[in-house]
Amino acid sequence: MKRYRDFNTYLRDLFGERVQKISLDAGLGCPNRDGTISEGGCIYCDSRGSGTGAMIRHHLTIDEQVVKGRRFAEKRYGARKFIAYFQSFTNTYASLEKLKNLYNQALKHPGMVGLSVGTRPDCIDGDVLGLLGSYQKDYRVWIEYGLQSAHDSTLLKINRGHDVATFERSVRMADKRGLEVCAHVILGLPGETRDMMLETARYLSGLPVMGVKIHLLYVVKGTPLATLFEKGAYRCLEREAYIELVVDFLEYLPPEMVIQRLTGDPASEELVAPQWAQNKTENLNLIRKRLEERETWQGKKHRTSIVGK
Repeated sequence: MKRYRDFNTYLRDLFGERVQKISLDAGLGCPNRDGTISEGGCIYCDSRGSGTGAMIRHHLTIDEQVVKGRRFAEKRYGARKFIAYFQSFTNTYASLEKLKNLYNQALKHPGMVGLSVGTRPDCIDGDVLGLLGSYQKDYRVWIEYGLQSAHDSTLLKINRGHDVATFERSVRMADKRGLEVCAHVILGLPGETRDMMLETARYLSGLPVMGVKIHLLYVVKGTPLATLFEKGAYRCLEREAYIELVVDFLEYLPPEMVIQRLTGDPASEELVAPQWAQNKTENLNLIRKRLEERETWQGKKHRTSIVGK
C-alpha cells in the first residue's frame, strides 16, 4: 500500500518512465532582498537563494547547467526524460523577454518534457502566466509558489514580504490558466504550534493546488535565523517531532495531491542545525515507517473546507 502520492510515481504514470528534475540557477534576484520589498530576505534564505548557486557562484550558463545535470541524471538514475527546474531565488523576477530566453535555453535540450518555475506569489501577473501557459502545448508546466505558512503573523515574523491572500490570489490566477501549482511549506517556523502547522495543511486542501513540498526549517550560516539560533531565540525541531508532524500534515492533504518533497536537503558545509537534517534517506524511511506504524495515509483526515487564518 502506498501511503502517500509520491512525485516519482506520478511522473512515471505520466511519462511511462523515470523523469528527473534538473535544478537550475538563472542568476535572478529577489524583491525581498534587493530593497524593492526588503533587503534582508526571508530569515532562513541562504546566499544561493535556496538553490544550487551554479550561476551565482560558479558562473555556469543555463546550457552548461543542463548538460551537467543531464549527464548526472543519466549516469545515476538512468533517466532519459527531464524537467527544467528553475529553483534559485525568484524565477519570474525579470522582463518577459529575459524569462522567455532563459526558459527556451533550458527546454531546447534533448529529453526535456517539462518546465517547473519556482517563484514568489507576489511576482506573478497575467503576462508571466501567459508566457508559462504558452509552453503547455509541448511541455508539462508547473509553477512553484512559496507559501511557507497559512498564517500572516508567521509570514511577518519570517520577513516573507507578502501575505496569505497574495498566495491565494496567485494560485487562482494560475489555475485559471490551466497551470499546475506546487506550494512550498515549512514546518518548525518560529512561534508556530502543531495546530497552526496543521491549519496550513487544511488551508491548502481547499485550494486548487496540485502538489506540495514540505520542508524542515533548518539553520544555515550567515542568515538572520542563524543569529536567532546563536542567541537562543530559536530552537530547531527534534527529528521525532518533525516525523510526527509530517505524518499529521499528510493526513489532512487531499489524496490526489502530489507530494514532491517530505523534507529539506541542506548543504552540509553551510548547515548549522539540526545535524540530523543531513540524513535525508534515513529521515524519509522513518516517515514511511511511522505512516505504517500509525496505520495512516495521505488524506485520511482530509476535508475540503478552507479554515480561517
